[in-house]
Amino acid sequence: MKNFWRFIFRKNLPPTSLCQMDFAVLGLGDSSYAKFNFVAKKLHRRLLQLGGSALLPACLGDDQHELGPDAAIDPWLHALWEKVLGLYPVPPDLGVIPPGVPLPSKFTLRFLPEAPKMCSEEQHVAGADPPGPPSEQQPFLAPMVTNQRVTSPSHFQDVRLIEFDITGSGLSFAAGDVVLIRPQNQASHVQQFCRVLGLDPDQYFTLLPREPGVPCPTQLPQPCSVRHLVSHYLDVASVPRRSFFELLACLSPHELEREKLLQFSAPQGQEELYSYCNRPRRTVLEVLCDFPHTAGAVPADYLLDLIPPIRPRAFSIASSLLAHPSRLQILVAVVHYQTRLKEPRRGLCSSWLASLDPGRGPVQVPLWVRPGSLTFPETPDTPVIMVGPGTGVAPFRAAVQERVARGQTGNFLFFGCRWRDQDFYWESEWLELERKGCLTLFTAFSREQERKVYVQHRLRELGPLVWELLDRRGAYFYLAGNAKGMPADVSEALTSVFQEEGGLSGPDAANYLARLQRMMRFQSETWA
Repeated sequence: MKNFWRFIFRKNLPPTSLCQMDFAVLGLGDSSYAKFNFVAKKLHRRLLQLGGSALLPACLGDDQHELGPDAAIDPWLHALWEKVLGLYPVPPDLGVIPPGVPLPSKFTLRFLPEAPKMCSEEQHVAGADPPGPPSEQQPFLAPMVTNQRVTSPSHFQDVRLIEFDITGSGLSFAAGDVVLIRPQNQASHVQQFCRVLGLDPDQYFTLLPREPGVPCPTQLPQPCSVRHLVSHYLDVASVPRRSFFELLACLSPHELEREKLLQFSAPQGQEELYSYCNRPRRTVLEVLCDFPHTAGAVPADYLLDLIPPIRPRAFSIASSLLAHPSRLQILVAVVHYQTRLKEPRRGLCSSWLASLDPGRGPVQVPLWVRPGSLTFPETPDTPVIMVGPGTGVAPFRAAVQERVARGQTGNFLFFGCRWRDQDFYWESEWLELERKGCLTLFTAFSREQERKVYVQHRLRELGPLVWELLDRRGAYFYLAGNAKGMPADVSEALTSVFQEEGGLSGPDAANYLARLQRMMRFQSETWA
Protein backbone atom coordinates (compact mmCIF):
# COMPACT_ATOMS: atom_id res chain seq x y z
CA MET A 1 0.00 0.00 0.00
CA LYS A 2 2.84 2.42 0.87
CA ASN A 3 4.56 1.78 -2.47
CA PHE A 4 1.29 2.26 -4.35
CA TRP A 5 0.56 5.49 -2.46
CA ARG A 6 4.01 6.95 -3.17
CA PHE A 7 3.71 6.00 -6.84
CA ILE A 8 0.18 7.33 -7.42
CA PHE A 9 1.13 10.74 -5.97
CA ARG A 10 4.29 11.20 -8.04
CA LYS A 11 4.23 14.71 -9.48
CA ASN A 12 5.57 13.61 -12.89
CA LEU A 13 2.62 11.33 -13.71
CA PRO A 14 0.80 12.74 -16.76
CA PRO A 15 -2.85 13.81 -16.27
CA THR A 16 -3.91 11.22 -18.89
CA SER A 17 -2.24 8.27 -17.08
CA LEU A 18 -5.56 6.59 -16.22
CA CYS A 19 -7.74 7.89 -19.08
CA GLN A 20 -8.77 4.31 -20.00
CA MET A 21 -9.65 3.25 -16.45
CA ASP A 22 -13.06 3.10 -14.78
CA PHE A 23 -12.85 3.08 -10.99
CA ALA A 24 -14.89 3.22 -7.79
CA VAL A 25 -13.60 3.93 -4.28
CA LEU A 26 -15.11 2.46 -1.13
CA GLY A 27 -13.74 3.87 2.14
CA LEU A 28 -14.20 2.36 5.59
CA GLY A 29 -13.92 4.99 8.30
CA ASP A 30 -15.10 6.33 11.62
CA SER A 31 -16.52 9.85 11.85
CA SER A 32 -15.28 10.24 15.44
CA TYR A 33 -11.78 10.71 13.92
CA ALA A 34 -10.78 14.19 12.76
CA LYS A 35 -9.72 12.94 9.30
CA PHE A 36 -12.81 10.84 8.52
CA ASN A 37 -12.16 8.62 5.48
CA PHE A 38 -9.22 10.83 4.54
CA VAL A 39 -7.52 8.15 2.40
CA ALA A 40 -10.65 7.29 0.38
CA LYS A 41 -11.37 10.97 -0.34
CA LYS A 42 -7.77 11.72 -1.32
CA LEU A 43 -7.46 8.62 -3.51
CA HIS A 44 -10.76 9.37 -5.31
CA ARG A 45 -9.56 12.92 -6.11
CA ARG A 46 -6.16 11.70 -7.31
CA LEU A 47 -7.61 9.04 -9.66
CA LEU A 48 -9.80 11.76 -11.20
CA GLN A 49 -6.74 14.05 -11.60
CA LEU A 50 -4.96 11.26 -13.50
CA GLY A 51 -7.83 10.92 -16.00
CA GLY A 52 -9.74 8.02 -14.45
CA SER A 53 -13.50 7.83 -14.89
CA ALA A 54 -15.46 7.47 -11.60
CA LEU A 55 -18.35 5.02 -11.91
CA LEU A 56 -19.86 6.49 -8.72
CA PRO A 57 -19.05 9.07 -6.05
CA ALA A 58 -16.76 7.68 -3.33
CA CYS A 59 -18.62 5.63 -0.72
CA LEU A 60 -17.74 6.71 2.83
CA GLY A 61 -18.66 3.92 5.27
CA ASP A 62 -18.98 5.16 8.85
CA ASP A 63 -18.49 2.90 11.85
CA GLN A 64 -20.31 5.47 14.01
CA HIS A 65 -23.60 5.05 12.13
CA GLU A 66 -25.94 2.89 14.19
CA LEU A 67 -26.14 0.42 11.29
CA GLY A 68 -22.37 0.59 10.81
CA PRO A 69 -20.63 1.03 7.44
CA ASP A 70 -23.36 -1.06 5.75
CA ALA A 71 -25.72 1.92 5.88
CA ALA A 72 -23.61 3.58 3.16
CA ILE A 73 -22.24 0.43 1.51
CA ASP A 74 -25.56 -1.35 0.71
CA PRO A 75 -27.06 1.25 -1.66
CA TRP A 76 -23.61 2.02 -3.11
CA LEU A 77 -22.88 -1.64 -3.92
CA HIS A 78 -26.29 -2.04 -5.54
CA ALA A 79 -25.57 0.95 -7.79
CA LEU A 80 -22.02 -0.27 -8.46
CA TRP A 81 -23.09 -3.70 -9.77
CA GLU A 82 -25.70 -2.07 -12.01
CA LYS A 83 -22.97 0.15 -13.52
CA VAL A 84 -20.39 -2.64 -13.80
CA LEU A 85 -22.76 -5.18 -15.37
CA GLY A 86 -23.96 -2.50 -17.82
CA LEU A 87 -20.37 -1.87 -18.95
CA TYR A 88 -19.10 -5.44 -18.64
CA PRO A 89 -21.97 -7.95 -18.99
CA VAL A 90 -21.52 -11.50 -17.65
CA PRO A 91 -20.40 -13.87 -20.47
CA PRO A 92 -23.34 -16.01 -21.68
CA ASP A 93 -21.61 -19.28 -20.74
CA LEU A 94 -21.30 -18.22 -17.06
CA GLY A 95 -24.30 -18.66 -14.77
CA VAL A 96 -24.97 -16.41 -11.79
CA ILE A 97 -24.94 -18.22 -8.44
CA PRO A 98 -28.53 -17.87 -7.19
CA PRO A 99 -29.19 -16.23 -3.82
CA GLY A 100 -29.37 -18.69 -0.94
CA VAL A 101 -26.69 -21.00 -2.35
CA PRO A 102 -23.51 -20.87 -0.24
CA LEU A 103 -20.09 -20.73 -1.83
CA PRO A 104 -17.95 -23.80 -1.10
CA SER A 105 -16.28 -23.72 2.33
CA LYS A 106 -12.64 -22.61 2.44
CA PHE A 107 -11.58 -25.80 4.27
CA THR A 108 -12.78 -29.33 4.79
CA LEU A 109 -12.52 -31.03 8.18
CA ARG A 110 -11.56 -34.67 7.83
CA PHE A 111 -12.49 -36.38 11.09
CA LEU A 112 -10.19 -39.11 12.37
CA PRO A 113 -11.59 -42.44 13.63
CA GLU A 114 -9.50 -42.19 16.81
CA ALA A 115 -7.37 -39.68 18.71
CA PRO A 116 -3.67 -39.51 17.70
CA LYS A 117 -1.25 -41.29 20.03
CA MET A 118 0.87 -38.17 20.56
CA CYS A 119 -1.17 -35.09 21.49
CA SER A 120 -0.65 -32.71 18.56
CA GLU A 121 -1.77 -29.74 20.65
CA GLU A 122 1.04 -30.24 23.16
CA GLN A 123 3.53 -30.72 20.31
CA HIS A 124 2.20 -27.56 18.65
CA VAL A 125 2.61 -25.57 21.87
CA ALA A 126 6.10 -26.88 22.54
CA GLY A 127 7.20 -26.77 18.89
CA ALA A 128 10.77 -26.19 17.79
CA ASP A 129 12.72 -23.16 18.93
CA PRO A 130 11.29 -20.21 16.96
CA PRO A 131 13.65 -18.65 14.37
CA GLY A 132 13.22 -15.11 15.77
CA PRO A 133 11.53 -13.21 18.57
CA PRO A 134 7.98 -14.30 19.54
CA SER A 135 5.27 -13.32 17.04
CA GLU A 136 1.60 -13.94 16.29
CA GLN A 137 2.58 -17.13 14.44
CA GLN A 138 4.89 -18.26 17.25
CA PRO A 139 3.90 -16.59 20.55
CA PHE A 140 5.88 -17.07 23.77
CA LEU A 141 4.09 -19.06 26.47
CA ALA A 142 4.82 -16.74 29.38
CA PRO A 143 4.39 -18.09 32.92
CA MET A 144 2.08 -15.82 34.91
CA VAL A 145 3.83 -14.86 38.17
CA THR A 146 1.18 -12.72 39.90
CA ASN A 147 -2.41 -11.68 39.25
CA GLN A 148 -3.32 -9.04 41.82
CA ARG A 149 -6.42 -6.86 42.13
CA VAL A 150 -5.30 -3.24 42.59
CA THR A 151 -8.68 -1.57 43.14
CA SER A 152 -10.33 -1.77 46.55
CA PRO A 153 -12.93 -4.57 47.00
CA SER A 154 -15.70 -1.95 47.24
CA HIS A 155 -14.73 -0.26 43.95
CA PHE A 156 -17.10 -0.86 41.03
CA GLN A 157 -14.30 -1.99 38.70
CA ASP A 158 -11.95 -4.93 39.06
CA VAL A 159 -8.51 -3.83 37.79
CA ARG A 160 -5.58 -6.27 37.81
CA LEU A 161 -1.82 -5.86 37.84
CA ILE A 162 -0.54 -8.98 36.10
CA GLU A 163 3.12 -9.97 35.89
CA PHE A 164 4.70 -12.48 33.48
CA ASP A 165 8.11 -14.13 33.56
CA ILE A 166 9.72 -13.67 30.13
CA THR A 167 13.08 -15.31 30.93
CA GLY A 168 14.57 -16.88 27.77
CA SER A 169 11.80 -15.51 25.54
CA GLY A 170 13.96 -13.26 23.36
CA LEU A 171 11.43 -10.48 24.00
CA SER A 172 12.68 -6.93 24.29
CA PHE A 173 10.62 -3.78 24.60
CA ALA A 174 10.82 -0.09 25.44
CA ALA A 175 8.43 2.34 27.11
CA GLY A 176 5.37 2.84 24.91
CA ASP A 177 5.42 -0.68 23.43
CA VAL A 178 2.43 -3.01 23.67
CA VAL A 179 2.02 -6.70 24.41
CA LEU A 180 -0.50 -8.78 22.46
CA ILE A 181 -2.35 -11.64 24.12
CA ARG A 182 -4.65 -14.17 22.47
CA PRO A 183 -7.33 -15.23 24.96
CA GLN A 184 -9.36 -18.44 25.19
CA ASN A 185 -13.08 -19.11 25.45
CA GLN A 186 -14.67 -20.21 28.74
CA ALA A 187 -14.87 -23.99 29.17
CA SER A 188 -18.66 -23.74 29.76
CA HIS A 189 -19.06 -21.86 26.43
CA VAL A 190 -17.00 -24.51 24.62
CA GLN A 191 -19.26 -27.28 26.01
CA GLN A 192 -22.43 -25.37 25.15
CA PHE A 193 -21.23 -24.66 21.60
CA CYS A 194 -20.40 -28.33 20.98
CA ARG A 195 -23.77 -29.40 22.40
CA VAL A 196 -25.77 -26.98 20.21
CA LEU A 197 -23.88 -27.94 17.05
CA GLY A 198 -23.85 -31.66 17.87
CA LEU A 199 -20.04 -31.88 17.93
CA ASP A 200 -17.88 -34.21 19.99
CA PRO A 201 -15.26 -31.98 21.69
CA ASP A 202 -12.82 -34.90 21.96
CA GLN A 203 -12.92 -35.83 18.28
CA TYR A 204 -9.85 -35.03 16.18
CA PHE A 205 -9.71 -33.80 12.59
CA THR A 206 -7.23 -32.62 9.99
CA LEU A 207 -7.86 -29.38 8.12
CA LEU A 208 -7.60 -29.45 4.32
CA PRO A 209 -7.84 -26.31 2.12
CA ARG A 210 -10.16 -26.71 -0.89
CA GLU A 211 -8.04 -24.45 -3.10
CA PRO A 212 -4.31 -24.89 -3.77
CA GLY A 213 -2.07 -22.30 -2.14
CA VAL A 214 -4.48 -21.54 0.74
CA PRO A 215 -2.56 -21.90 4.02
CA CYS A 216 -4.14 -23.45 7.11
CA PRO A 217 -4.30 -21.17 10.19
CA THR A 218 -0.94 -21.34 11.98
CA GLN A 219 -2.66 -21.29 15.40
CA LEU A 220 -4.26 -24.70 14.78
CA PRO A 221 -2.22 -27.90 15.24
CA GLN A 222 -2.60 -30.77 12.79
CA PRO A 223 -4.41 -32.95 13.73
CA CYS A 224 -6.58 -30.80 16.02
CA SER A 225 -9.35 -31.61 18.48
CA VAL A 226 -12.76 -29.94 18.25
CA ARG A 227 -12.24 -28.72 21.82
CA HIS A 228 -8.99 -26.97 20.86
CA LEU A 229 -10.61 -25.41 17.77
CA VAL A 230 -13.48 -23.95 19.81
CA SER A 231 -11.52 -22.93 22.92
CA HIS A 232 -8.45 -21.44 21.19
CA TYR A 233 -9.59 -20.32 17.73
CA LEU A 234 -13.32 -19.69 17.06
CA ASP A 235 -14.55 -16.39 18.53
CA VAL A 236 -17.90 -17.68 19.78
CA ALA A 237 -18.11 -14.80 22.31
CA SER A 238 -17.96 -12.08 19.61
CA VAL A 239 -20.97 -10.14 18.36
CA PRO A 240 -21.72 -11.62 14.90
CA ARG A 241 -21.65 -9.51 11.77
CA ARG A 242 -24.28 -9.45 9.07
CA SER A 243 -22.26 -11.89 6.91
CA PHE A 244 -22.70 -14.48 9.70
CA PHE A 245 -26.50 -14.29 9.29
CA GLU A 246 -26.22 -14.43 5.48
CA LEU A 247 -24.21 -17.66 5.55
CA LEU A 248 -26.29 -19.15 8.38
CA ALA A 249 -29.46 -18.54 6.33
CA CYS A 250 -27.89 -20.40 3.38
CA LEU A 251 -27.09 -23.37 5.63
CA SER A 252 -30.47 -23.50 7.42
CA PRO A 253 -32.84 -26.43 6.67
CA HIS A 254 -35.57 -24.95 8.91
CA GLU A 255 -38.08 -22.76 7.10
CA LEU A 256 -39.07 -20.42 9.97
CA GLU A 257 -35.50 -19.95 11.21
CA ARG A 258 -34.22 -19.41 7.66
CA GLU A 259 -36.89 -16.76 7.07
CA LYS A 260 -35.78 -14.84 10.17
CA LEU A 261 -32.09 -15.15 9.27
CA LEU A 262 -32.80 -13.84 5.75
CA GLN A 263 -34.66 -10.92 7.30
CA PHE A 264 -31.62 -10.09 9.48
CA SER A 265 -29.24 -10.28 6.51
CA ALA A 266 -31.36 -8.15 4.12
CA PRO A 267 -30.62 -4.39 3.77
CA GLN A 268 -34.13 -3.53 5.01
CA GLY A 269 -33.68 -5.73 8.10
CA GLN A 270 -30.63 -3.91 9.47
CA GLU A 271 -32.44 -1.91 12.14
CA GLU A 272 -34.04 -5.08 13.46
CA LEU A 273 -30.66 -6.85 13.40
CA TYR A 274 -29.11 -3.94 15.30
CA SER A 275 -31.81 -4.20 18.01
CA TYR A 276 -31.48 -7.98 18.23
CA CYS A 277 -27.71 -8.27 18.08
CA ASN A 278 -25.56 -5.14 18.30
CA ARG A 279 -27.41 -3.10 20.91
CA PRO A 280 -27.59 -5.89 23.54
CA ARG A 281 -24.16 -7.28 22.42
CA ARG A 282 -25.59 -10.76 21.73
CA THR A 283 -22.83 -13.27 20.96
CA VAL A 284 -22.35 -15.86 18.19
CA LEU A 285 -23.03 -18.62 20.72
CA GLU A 286 -26.26 -16.98 21.95
CA VAL A 287 -27.51 -16.52 18.36
CA LEU A 288 -26.83 -20.18 17.60
CA CYS A 289 -28.80 -21.14 20.73
CA ASP A 290 -31.70 -18.97 19.45
CA PHE A 291 -31.68 -20.87 16.12
CA PRO A 292 -31.23 -24.48 17.35
CA HIS A 293 -32.46 -26.31 14.22
CA THR A 294 -30.09 -24.31 12.04
CA ALA A 295 -27.15 -24.62 14.47
CA GLY A 296 -27.56 -28.40 14.64
CA ALA A 297 -27.39 -28.61 10.84
CA VAL A 298 -24.26 -26.45 10.27
CA PRO A 299 -21.72 -28.63 8.43
CA ALA A 300 -18.39 -28.72 10.31
CA ASP A 301 -16.61 -27.70 7.08
CA TYR A 302 -18.23 -24.25 7.35
CA LEU A 303 -17.17 -23.47 10.94
CA LEU A 304 -14.13 -21.43 9.88
CA ASP A 305 -16.17 -19.50 7.28
CA LEU A 306 -19.01 -18.80 9.71
CA ILE A 307 -17.13 -17.78 12.86
CA PRO A 308 -14.15 -15.38 12.89
CA PRO A 309 -10.90 -16.26 14.68
CA ILE A 310 -10.23 -14.91 18.16
CA ARG A 311 -8.30 -11.67 17.73
CA PRO A 312 -5.35 -10.86 19.98
CA ARG A 313 -5.86 -8.01 22.45
CA ALA A 314 -3.24 -5.29 22.92
CA PHE A 315 -2.22 -3.95 26.34
CA SER A 316 0.22 -1.14 27.11
CA ILE A 317 3.29 -2.57 28.84
CA ALA A 318 3.37 -1.09 32.36
CA SER A 319 6.96 -1.93 33.33
CA SER A 320 10.53 -1.37 32.12
CA LEU A 321 13.14 -4.08 31.72
CA LEU A 322 15.59 -1.66 33.36
CA ALA A 323 13.52 -1.78 36.58
CA HIS A 324 12.12 -5.33 36.29
CA PRO A 325 14.55 -7.53 34.29
CA SER A 326 12.93 -10.66 32.78
CA ARG A 327 9.47 -9.42 33.76
CA LEU A 328 6.57 -7.89 31.85
CA GLN A 329 3.65 -6.23 33.67
CA ILE A 330 0.24 -5.06 32.43
CA LEU A 331 -2.68 -3.22 34.04
CA VAL A 332 -6.01 -4.80 33.02
CA ALA A 333 -9.49 -3.37 33.65
CA VAL A 334 -11.87 -6.35 33.67
CA VAL A 335 -14.74 -5.60 31.27
CA HIS A 336 -18.12 -6.52 32.80
CA TYR A 337 -21.43 -4.79 32.10
CA GLN A 338 -25.15 -5.46 31.83
CA THR A 339 -27.42 -5.09 28.79
CA ARG A 340 -31.07 -6.10 28.53
CA LEU A 341 -29.91 -9.72 28.26
CA LYS A 342 -30.03 -11.76 31.45
CA GLU A 343 -26.38 -12.84 31.30
CA PRO A 344 -23.86 -10.00 31.99
CA ARG A 345 -21.52 -9.12 29.10
CA ARG A 346 -17.87 -9.90 29.79
CA GLY A 347 -14.72 -8.91 27.92
CA LEU A 348 -13.24 -12.14 26.56
CA CYS A 349 -9.57 -11.38 27.24
CA SER A 350 -9.84 -9.39 30.48
CA SER A 351 -12.21 -11.96 32.04
CA TRP A 352 -10.01 -14.85 30.94
CA LEU A 353 -6.88 -13.20 32.39
CA ALA A 354 -8.67 -12.36 35.65
CA SER A 355 -9.76 -16.01 36.01
CA LEU A 356 -6.18 -17.32 35.90
CA ASP A 357 -4.63 -17.99 39.32
CA PRO A 358 -0.90 -18.82 39.37
CA GLY A 359 -1.31 -19.61 43.10
CA ARG A 360 -3.19 -22.81 42.19
CA GLY A 361 -0.61 -24.14 39.75
CA PRO A 362 1.42 -23.13 36.68
CA VAL A 363 -0.35 -20.78 34.24
CA GLN A 364 1.01 -19.91 30.79
CA VAL A 365 -0.28 -17.15 28.50
CA PRO A 366 0.64 -16.88 24.78
CA LEU A 367 1.99 -13.40 24.07
CA TRP A 368 4.26 -11.31 21.86
CA VAL A 369 5.31 -7.65 21.69
CA ARG A 370 5.05 -4.92 19.06
CA PRO A 371 6.02 -1.23 19.01
CA GLY A 372 3.33 1.09 20.32
CA SER A 373 2.42 4.57 19.11
CA LEU A 374 4.30 6.38 21.92
CA THR A 375 8.04 7.09 21.62
CA PHE A 376 9.98 8.98 24.26
CA PRO A 377 12.95 11.37 23.79
CA GLU A 378 16.38 9.95 24.55
CA THR A 379 18.05 13.27 25.40
CA PRO A 380 18.71 13.45 29.15
CA ASP A 381 17.29 16.93 29.83
CA THR A 382 14.13 16.99 27.65
CA PRO A 383 11.09 17.16 29.99
CA VAL A 384 8.03 14.97 29.41
CA ILE A 385 4.45 15.79 30.44
CA MET A 386 2.38 12.61 30.76
CA VAL A 387 -1.41 12.69 31.13
CA GLY A 388 -2.80 9.28 32.03
CA PRO A 389 -6.17 9.02 33.79
CA GLY A 390 -7.25 5.56 34.97
CA THR A 391 -5.52 2.63 33.29
CA GLY A 392 -4.13 5.16 30.78
CA VAL A 393 -1.28 5.61 33.27
CA ALA A 394 0.14 2.15 32.41
CA PRO A 395 2.56 3.17 29.59
CA PHE A 396 3.76 6.11 31.70
CA ARG A 397 4.80 3.83 34.54
CA ALA A 398 7.09 2.05 32.05
CA ALA A 399 8.35 5.44 30.80
CA VAL A 400 9.04 6.80 34.29
CA GLN A 401 10.86 3.60 35.32
CA GLU A 402 12.96 3.71 32.15
CA ARG A 403 13.78 7.41 32.41
CA VAL A 404 14.64 7.24 36.13
CA ALA A 405 16.95 4.25 35.49
CA ARG A 406 18.72 6.31 32.79
CA GLY A 407 18.99 9.40 34.98
CA GLN A 408 16.58 11.43 32.80
CA THR A 409 14.92 14.26 34.72
CA GLY A 410 11.88 16.44 34.06
CA ASN A 411 9.18 13.78 34.52
CA PHE A 412 5.74 15.40 35.02
CA LEU A 413 2.75 13.09 35.52
CA PHE A 414 -0.94 14.07 35.59
CA PHE A 415 -2.98 11.17 36.98
CA GLY A 416 -6.74 11.07 37.48
CA CYS A 417 -9.12 8.57 39.06
CA ARG A 418 -12.32 8.57 41.14
CA TRP A 419 -11.08 8.09 44.70
CA ARG A 420 -7.62 8.29 46.28
CA ASP A 421 -8.25 5.20 48.43
CA GLN A 422 -9.93 3.03 45.77
CA ASP A 423 -8.32 3.34 42.33
CA PHE A 424 -5.08 5.29 42.75
CA TYR A 425 -2.79 2.86 40.89
CA TRP A 426 0.83 2.67 42.15
CA GLU A 427 0.27 5.42 44.72
CA SER A 428 3.19 4.46 46.99
CA GLU A 429 5.53 4.09 43.99
CA TRP A 430 4.71 7.57 42.65
CA LEU A 431 5.04 9.19 46.09
CA GLU A 432 8.44 7.52 46.68
CA LEU A 433 9.72 8.74 43.28
CA GLU A 434 8.42 12.22 44.09
CA ARG A 435 10.21 12.13 47.47
CA LYS A 436 13.45 11.25 45.66
CA GLY A 437 13.00 14.16 43.24
CA CYS A 438 12.58 11.88 40.20
CA LEU A 439 8.95 12.79 39.47
CA THR A 440 6.51 15.69 39.77
CA LEU A 441 2.99 14.32 40.33
CA PHE A 442 -0.36 16.11 39.87
CA THR A 443 -3.58 14.26 40.79
CA ALA A 444 -7.27 14.72 40.07
CA PHE A 445 -9.69 12.67 42.21
CA SER A 446 -12.97 13.32 40.44
CA ARG A 447 -15.41 12.16 43.13
CA GLU A 448 -13.77 13.58 46.26
CA GLN A 449 -15.50 16.96 46.10
CA GLU A 450 -18.88 18.25 44.98
CA ARG A 451 -17.62 19.50 41.61
CA LYS A 452 -15.94 16.77 39.57
CA VAL A 453 -12.26 17.49 38.89
CA TYR A 454 -10.49 15.82 35.97
CA VAL A 455 -6.95 15.94 34.53
CA GLN A 456 -7.93 18.67 32.04
CA HIS A 457 -8.87 20.95 34.98
CA ARG A 458 -5.42 20.39 36.53
CA LEU A 459 -3.77 21.24 33.19
CA ARG A 460 -5.64 24.56 33.07
CA GLU A 461 -4.78 25.33 36.72
CA LEU A 462 -1.11 24.65 35.99
CA GLY A 463 -1.17 26.57 32.70
CA PRO A 464 1.97 28.69 33.44
CA LEU A 465 4.04 25.51 34.12
CA VAL A 466 2.65 23.66 31.07
CA TRP A 467 3.43 26.65 28.79
CA GLU A 468 6.91 27.06 30.28
CA LEU A 469 7.71 23.37 29.73
CA LEU A 470 6.34 23.19 26.17
CA ASP A 471 7.37 26.59 24.79
CA ARG A 472 10.65 27.32 26.58
CA ARG A 473 12.03 23.93 27.54
CA GLY A 474 10.98 21.88 24.48
CA ALA A 475 8.95 19.35 26.49
CA TYR A 476 7.12 16.42 24.90
CA PHE A 477 3.43 15.93 25.76
CA TYR A 478 1.81 12.47 26.04
CA LEU A 479 -1.78 11.42 26.49
CA ALA A 480 -3.17 7.91 27.09
CA GLY A 481 -6.55 6.57 28.17
CA ASN A 482 -10.19 6.21 27.20
CA ALA A 483 -11.05 7.76 23.83
CA LYS A 484 -14.61 8.75 24.77
CA GLY A 485 -14.34 12.47 25.63
CA MET A 486 -11.06 12.87 27.47
CA PRO A 487 -8.70 13.46 24.47
CA ALA A 488 -10.89 16.30 23.13
CA ASP A 489 -11.15 17.83 26.63
CA VAL A 490 -7.36 17.70 27.10
CA SER A 491 -6.73 19.24 23.65
CA GLU A 492 -9.21 22.00 24.49
CA ALA A 493 -7.47 22.62 27.84
CA LEU A 494 -4.10 22.87 26.06
CA THR A 495 -5.31 25.36 23.44
CA SER A 496 -6.80 27.53 26.19
CA VAL A 497 -3.41 27.41 28.03
CA PHE A 498 -1.68 28.50 24.79
CA GLN A 499 -4.11 31.43 24.51
CA GLU A 500 -3.95 32.52 28.15
CA GLU A 501 -0.24 31.96 28.83
CA GLY A 502 1.21 32.39 25.35
CA GLY A 503 -1.11 35.22 24.25
CA LEU A 504 -2.06 33.32 21.09
CA SER A 505 -5.31 33.82 19.18
CA GLY A 506 -7.72 30.86 18.83
CA PRO A 507 -6.48 29.88 15.33
CA ASP A 508 -2.81 30.35 16.35
CA ALA A 509 -3.32 28.16 19.44
CA ALA A 510 -4.84 25.43 17.23
CA ASN A 511 -1.88 25.73 14.82
CA TYR A 512 0.58 25.55 17.74
CA LEU A 513 -1.02 22.25 18.85
CA ALA A 514 -0.99 20.93 15.27
CA ARG A 515 2.71 21.81 15.02
CA LEU A 516 3.47 19.90 18.24
CA GLN A 517 1.67 16.88 16.73
CA ARG A 518 3.63 17.12 13.46
CA MET A 519 6.92 17.31 15.37
CA MET A 520 5.88 14.24 17.46
CA ARG A 521 5.97 16.43 20.57
CA PHE A 522 2.28 15.71 21.18
CA GLN A 523 1.54 11.97 21.09
CA SER A 524 -1.55 10.08 22.17
CA GLU A 525 -2.64 6.49 22.57
CA THR A 526 -6.35 6.15 23.26
CA TRP A 527 -8.79 3.26 23.09
CA ALA A 528 -12.57 2.83 22.98
